[in-house]
Amino acid sequence: MSAPFDRVIIGEVVTGDTIIPQGYVAVRGETIAAIGEGAPPAADQTIDHSGRLILPGLVDGHMHTSSSTGWPGIETATRCAAAGGVTTCVDMPYDVPHPVTDAAILAAKIGWVERTAYVDMALYGTITKTGGVDAIPGLAAGGISAFKLSTYEYDAVRFPRIDHPTMLAAFREIAKTGLPVAIHNEDQELVEMLTAQARAAGRTEPIMHCRTRPPLAETMADLEIFEMALETGAHVHIAHSSLARGFELAEVFRGMGATTTGEACIQYLCMTEDDIVRLGGKGKCNPPFRTADEVERMWQCLTAGKIAYVSTDHAPWPIERKSLPDIFANGAGLTGLQSFAPLMFSLLDARGLSPTLMATYCAERSARMHGLWPRKGAIRVGSDADLCVLERGDFVFDEAAIEDRPEMRWSPYHGRKMRARVAATYLRGALIWDGANVLARPGNGRMVRRATH
Repeated sequence: MSAPFDRVIIGEVVTGDTIIPQGYVAVRGETIAAIGEGAPPAADQTIDHSGRLILPGLVDGHMHTSSSTGWPGIETATRCAAAGGVTTCVDMPYDVPHPVTDAAILAAKIGWVERTAYVDMALYGTITKTGGVDAIPGLAAGGISAFKLSTYEYDAVRFPRIDHPTMLAAFREIAKTGLPVAIHNEDQELVEMLTAQARAAGRTEPIMHCRTRPPLAETMADLEIFEMALETGAHVHIAHSSLARGFELAEVFRGMGATTTGEACIQYLCMTEDDIVRLGGKGKCNPPFRTADEVERMWQCLTAGKIAYVSTDHAPWPIERKSLPDIFANGAGLTGLQSFAPLMFSLLDARGLSPTLMATYCAERSARMHGLWPRKGAIRVGSDADLCVLERGDFVFDEAAIEDRPEMRWSPYHGRKMRARVAATYLRGALIWDGANVLARPGNGRMVRRATH
């Protein structure tokens, strides 16, 4: 007679609510069948992670696989995710050469996910700069988890600025779908003016990236999009607030009846303006790093529950696009998937905060917003058996260990001391990272469609 469970995984089980010190997670097929404490039940396989933390597999609600390499980037980015304890990636739509602007492009991208991904993925959709509003219902029906629009233009086709009348019309149509719409929140005119002034003065050193994208550029954009949220009833979400004020504004507008939220990328919880001076192009991301005082205010928002979730905004560029002396000529984006879990644990631990906050902000809340919970982002009976196992200790993050193509093996966190490492990752009950090797194969990952609204 076979055992009641396929495998039992033993360790300190961490959920958003509690830590079970001598806990276990029992798996049957691809899902969690039991959770308990003490003597584990019989199983075909018992895996002992005693002394290690077992968290829900992380759900990175904001990352870019295909901004620089196109859809082949899905394979390499999700390989990094497997090694980093991230079992579900929610991928942005600003892909090369075809952003996800209609149902046909979405279907083609889903095909790439099913053939090449190492972990599960949910997908964002977007619209074209003009004439794209009519495609919104088809994208929603195709299974995207959210929409993404921008108040700032990086490329007229791949990453366009959506003007106010078009954004208002898009919000009205998106509101009918029940999906959230995330916004890249920077004011175009202010940033362009300040950048032109800096260039004219010959000021192209790293700190000028921060000076030409000041806090005001963010908050002006926040007010625009939140006013439109109030007008249309759409759930409008700041895709990445580097400022505590962004979350406070979201709270103010919620008080007026709007549905407004914002996320914090992990870099805004630990990096400052001093870091871009030190890192140069490797520290360039949009919005930019802020002051140490602002980092403290961000933590106050997190512990007060004002932040929707924490993400990476993983956006890898080849190293030659991150090493130019002119800060404005470098690509904007950081690598972050493989460092996400150890870094978040380390930041919490350094502040004496519980790892339950990691389960909450890096798994449960992101899964909830993207309509994937409780299938994803949870350690509970019936959920997918997605697990991130952390070993506590003294470690140093080494960019050479990144599971990506050689030109992408760089990290703003290279050499940073970490208080944990990812000892194992399980995707739907299967071990896909053993602490040293990726055991998954391309195509093990699946597209996860939004299930709740």
